[in-house]
Amino acid sequence: MSATIDTSQGLRFASGDAPTPAEDLGQRLEQLNAIGASLSAERDINRLLEAILTAAKTITRADGGTLYRVTEERTLRFEIMRTSSLKYYLGGTTGNPIPFYPIQLYRDGKPNHSMVAAYAALTGKTVNIADAYTADGFDFSGTRAFDSKTGYRSKSFLTVPMRNHEREIIGVLQLINAQDPHSGEIVAFSPSDQRLAESLASQAAIALTNRMLINQLEQLFESFINLINSAIDEKSPYTGGHCQRVPQLTMMLAEAVNETREGPLSEFQMSEKDRYELKIAGLLHDCGKVTTPVHVVDKATKLETIYDRVHLIDTRFEVLKRDLEIEALRNHVDEQKLRNRLRELEDDRKFLHACNVGGERMRDEDVARVRRIAEYRWRDVSGHEAKFLTDDEVRNLTIRAGTLTEDERKIINHHIVATIRMLEALPWPRHLTKVPEYAGGHHERMDGKGYPKGLTREQMSVQARCMGIADIFEALTAKDRPYKKGKTLSESLEILGRMKLNNHIDPDLFDIFVRRRIYRRYAEMFLDPEQIDAVDESRIPGYTP
Repeated sequence: MSATIDTSQGLRFASGDAPTPAEDLGQRLEQLNAIGASLSAERDINRLLEAILTAAKTITRADGGTLYRVTEERTLRFEIMRTSSLKYYLGGTTGNPIPFYPIQLYRDGKPNHSMVAAYAALTGKTVNIADAYTADGFDFSGTRAFDSKTGYRSKSFLTVPMRNHEREIIGVLQLINAQDPHSGEIVAFSPSDQRLAESLASQAAIALTNRMLINQLEQLFESFINLINSAIDEKSPYTGGHCQRVPQLTMMLAEAVNETREGPLSEFQMSEKDRYELKIAGLLHDCGKVTTPVHVVDKATKLETIYDRVHLIDTRFEVLKRDLEIEALRNHVDEQKLRNRLRELEDDRKFLHACNVGGERMRDEDVARVRRIAEYRWRDVSGHEAKFLTDDEVRNLTIRAGTLTEDERKIINHHIVATIRMLEALPWPRHLTKVPEYAGGHHERMDGKGYPKGLTREQMSVQARCMGIADIFEALTAKDRPYKKGKTLSESLEILGRMKLNNHIDPDLFDIFVRRRIYRRYAEMFLDPEQIDAVDESRIPGYTP
């Protein structure tokens, strides 16, 4: 959320009469309190710094000002510069860099007390100067050079150190040229101006320190999440990209829903906190995969464990061929008959290789052929006769779709249970309490036939339903899986459309996904050119353009 500090109208009074000094101070104190509350709500550092300087200029009626921050290199870095009469706006959100070198706090190892801003930072004392051109003890040559170049006349200066709750000086607030509220003339900053500026500087320093601390904690938290995803990536290169792409696609769809102003999802809205919460959930949606065995996650073929066991079957075929040839020599078998049988064995070997690769569908006749081959007899190195294929090999080779057995699929599916358990065990702050629900719902279905909780559409948030579509679309189009090629856009949207008709995914979200061309924007970011084919939206099942 961004703070809004309204200083455009200056200080207002109930009557048209000039205020008394007491009334003036009272109203400026009220404004100071309002400013303090607004500063605490600002999340963006640049806007916060800008708000601090703008507020200080307003309550002291200063024409110009500069905000410096203390750096680790023991300098004062120019952050924001504003001079209203010159329309001189540098730093902060303006995009205009400040062309001045940082002020050194020490020169030759000695404190730099000649520069007024450095003096305030080093001593923690406020400096109030009526006229810089006649003041003694400070070097204002840079100020004179600025005035000479711009035609400005820098006169009164109020330089206030910014001290946080730990009594550290973290910056300096410098205000220039206080203006008389009646005549507009440049005057010295009054004692009340100084007290108000000091109070604001103190509040601002605490707000700035708190925001920097929160930002650092958020960066640490996100870095830790990325560390988990990197661990998954190192464990399996086939899922690491998934952990990064699903959050982005989820946010793209959620933003499109947020912008929708008609239809059943028109009331859905996200604040900045909501966005951050969904982003974190997206990054953590598969964190439970750290518990999934690598040989299951990376199972590229049906017979793969630590290695692909299809090569053991190749060896058995060679043994069968050798035994046939020996038998033929002993019994004078017809050569053509031998060649035919050897050709059959080679065809069977190639067939099992094809079965081992896995696919989307295995026919009944293919399953029957595997079982027939399994009944061949062969002799191992010990001379023992055995079935050609073990029960485990038959079970794997007859997998109907993909490369996973039912037990292995349960192991894969367990990752979402592990994800929910891990996330629900964390003491989430109030603005992140929904992370487990968002992250844990992407394998549920709208008809309640999903897992792990069997939730229906009505029991799920829009965010969790967005993540469900993102997870499926990413998996369909992913080009880095060991067991399949990434599908084209038209193929993926056809499958998603059927899922909509089968009450698997949210129908309203799917319509927005297609209507707003989310699929196209995602494809341009992550898919290979050959996957980005022409899409005829009128042919997508369940979608009406």
